[in-house]
Amino acid sequence: MAILGIIADDFTGATDVAGMLVKGGMRTLQTIGVPAEGVIPADIDAVVVALKTRSIAAKDAVAQSLAALKSLREAGCARFFFKYCSTFDSTDRGNIGPVGDALLDALKARQAIYCPAFPENGRTIFFGHLFVGDLLLSDTHMRHHPLNPMTDASLVRVLARQTKHKVGLVPLSEVQAGSAVLRAALDKLAAEGVRHVVVDAVADTDLGIIGEAVGDDLLVTGGSGVAIGLPAAYRRRGLLAHKSGVDALPEVDGASAVLAGSCSAATLAQIANFKGAHLALDTDAICRGEPVAEEALSWASGKLGKAPILLSASDKPDAVKTLQARYGVEKSSSAIEQTMARLARGLVAAGVHRLVVAGGETSGAVVGALDVVALRIGPEIDPGVPWTASVGDKPLLLALKSGNFGAPDFFTKAFAGP
Repeated sequence: MAILGIIADDFTGATDVAGMLVKGGMRTLQTIGVPAEGVIPADIDAVVVALKTRSIAAKDAVAQSLAALKSLREAGCARFFFKYCSTFDSTDRGNIGPVGDALLDALKARQAIYCPAFPENGRTIFFGHLFVGDLLLSDTHMRHHPLNPMTDASLVRVLARQTKHKVGLVPLSEVQAGSAVLRAALDKLAAEGVRHVVVDAVADTDLGIIGEAVGDDLLVTGGSGVAIGLPAAYRRRGLLAHKSGVDALPEVDGASAVLAGSCSAATLAQIANFKGAHLALDTDAICRGEPVAEEALSWASGKLGKAPILLSASDKPDAVKTLQARYGVEKSSSAIEQTMARLARGLVAAGVHRLVVAGGETSGAVVGALDVVALRIGPEIDPGVPWTASVGDKPLLLALKSGNFGAPDFFTKAFAGP
């Protein structure tokens, strides 16, 4: 029976935290949306429910998150985790604070930590401020994010604008003093009525300390990094047994392809680094309703099987803004997602059984188009990005990559594995 239930606000974030748990020795299943009865196998230690709630109305995000919580509780989970992006993507309306409030209320829990730190990928928190590399979050490309522009690096201030409850901070000095000191600091804040607590972290050792300190908490929130310390904490509490082969996936034959929809700097660098056949899709033509997907599939048909191919709808921020100004944010985003979905169906029908997808929205569109209901989590390609295998009679290997993650050679590196 599963121990830990995770509610993730997008698809790639779900895969990210699932991969972290597998590295910690937890056999993990990711479901696409709230799982139906009978989907979760008995040998699973952790279940990650992948939602698409990061940028929708807060009330809808809350409703979907509570539905996921109900399903996870029915599956027997005793601990819960709300996963959001390591860049805390949100606006003053939410959705991190409102969902955190709702989950705390439903669990009758007094407090939750907020820690999107992922030092291995350059995300650190110091005095409550989120850094990406050596830059404050507000000084990075995230300042210009088309849906969730992050113009304030203070997580305490950002979160305080999303909730009516008190928001506090445990600074790095108290984290690095050890799990007992951190636990005492959290308890003191709880006694003062502080419901939401941002916790500093600048290294993986800090995340291990945090995991031990919150090992008994009903609800933890954060990026995937904070999950580093949870498996060991659960093991020390007798909740988790040691197992081998937790990242094993079935062997899958077939052609390989990449679908890139993210416009992040990391994905743009990966596209530039790709050495194989690459087709850059005409996003303006997509928004005009022209048959771009059909033309792209025709281009791909003569290249499949020889080497991985890449089809991208990614572009630089200025070009994205121009497209959105011309057609509207919702229309342009929807048109591109629908095109990527058609491409995924067409590629799989043509024999692609190993597919890398870059971007959270694109990944959501692809798994929906392919009718994927659940994924077993396999070995990691780069920090935060594992291979997965769809559950069913004819599994597909899928790597669902957050736009911000992965080294420049990620697309090449991915196909050197499974």
